[in-house]
Amino acid sequence: MSFPHGFSALEGDHDDTRALRPMYLVNRDGVGAWRQRQPKALVQWMLSHGYDATPGSHLPLPSGEGSLAGAVLGIGDALDPYSYAHAPFALPAGEWQLSGNLHADEMQALQLGWGLGSYRFTRYKDGARVPAQLALSSMDDEVRDVLAACVRVRDLINTPTEHMGPEQLEGVARDIAQAHGASFESIVGDALLAQGFPAIHAVGRASHRAPRLLVMRWPGPDGGDPLAPHLVIVGKGVCFDTGGLDIKSADGMRNMKKDMGGAAHALALAELVMARGIGVRLTLLVPAVENAIGPDAFRPGDVIATRKGLSVEIDNTDAEGRVVLGDALTYAAEQSPNLLLDFATLTGAARIALGPDLPALYSNDDELAQDWLDAGARVRDPLWRMPLWRPYLRYLTSHVADLANGGPSKMAGSVTAALYLERFVPAGVPWAHLDVFSWNESDRAGRPTGGEAQGLRAAYAMLKARYG
Repeated sequence: MSFPHGFSALEGDHDDTRALRPMYLVNRDGVGAWRQRQPKALVQWMLSHGYDATPGSHLPLPSGEGSLAGAVLGIGDALDPYSYAHAPFALPAGEWQLSGNLHADEMQALQLGWGLGSYRFTRYKDGARVPAQLALSSMDDEVRDVLAACVRVRDLINTPTEHMGPEQLEGVARDIAQAHGASFESIVGDALLAQGFPAIHAVGRASHRAPRLLVMRWPGPDGGDPLAPHLVIVGKGVCFDTGGLDIKSADGMRNMKKDMGGAAHALALAELVMARGIGVRLTLLVPAVENAIGPDAFRPGDVIATRKGLSVEIDNTDAEGRVVLGDALTYAAEQSPNLLLDFATLTGAARIALGPDLPALYSNDDELAQDWLDAGARVRDPLWRMPLWRPYLRYLTSHVADLANGGPSKMAGSVTAALYLERFVPAGVPWAHLDVFSWNESDRAGRPTGGEAQGLRAAYAMLKARYG
């Protein structure tokens, strides 16, 4: 059996040819009782260091000869993968073996946390050091797939637009479709106009890299059941966002390779649904564009057509994500979904409201929203529901079109963006939108600077609970 990065195979219960160091997991509430069960020398060592098993801490343990005999890891919530994520780079390199037993769900959290903590993006340079390896006799298959999905999101977002433009994003989607027996098509360039996606075309037409709509269809596990629920997932795939003619500042543009973070989440969730054989029919839609500056760029004041038939006045070319999503959501609704989810790095306003770690959840269906929130609580992948406060549609009023993509007011920017999207979702279609930051601004245990999966594990847990 092959293991992901950060893990190694444990060959039986005893392997005299390898130096497997023991690792003890202790929390602050239990450290006193645990310490009382240890040899006197180890107790004195812990006391001399004042070690109290603070979450995220570790203490190397010496042997009688002065070498490294093992380590104690301080953990918090035993079901939170990030309680363990400091271990791979806190511990010295080498192979480590868990000492003691964990409940099955705690073992899953350990494995996932170790994998997340071992991650480094190394496409362009080697990591400073290899992570410590967790030796396992076997790895939970579901954890392996969930970890792969999180790594997929991180890798896609971390890859610069030079190597992850619309065409490269299409290549990733094609490969995923082929690996899981899904069909795939891409509607590219002027074909978007011919097939009724004028808003996607308008946003992406100024780039030398043609805009496109990526469409993946999976019939379901074991060849599919035509009566199975139909899940449609949509992801914002703005591979780079200059802001268009309403150009961003240098600081605002610096990390805009991440503006396809919604597409990264959607692709990873679709791949996870297929890998785990969730009992749905699946359609994935990704409008993939660059919001570039050029002679053919769409302009403030332009009125553009949409697939739904609504005319949209462009108040700000930097509010392009909602524009491309409008066409994609309209097409999604045409597929008669039983459930419609979208992911998007949509607004800075959501970050101002909730900070970088909490994705903003909007939904027209209370049961769906609660299911996603509950799943997030179970798997420690938090999100926060925000209101679709429809009186704020007044902030999107246009005097020349059915709708504007923005307005002069800075009030409720995340809410108004979600309300814009809702105009393209018919009443009666259960829909949820997740406004994700998709980024770690600084290094934390298990969360290295760069791309991040947020709400993804919660979405999978919700779908698993619903559809098995």
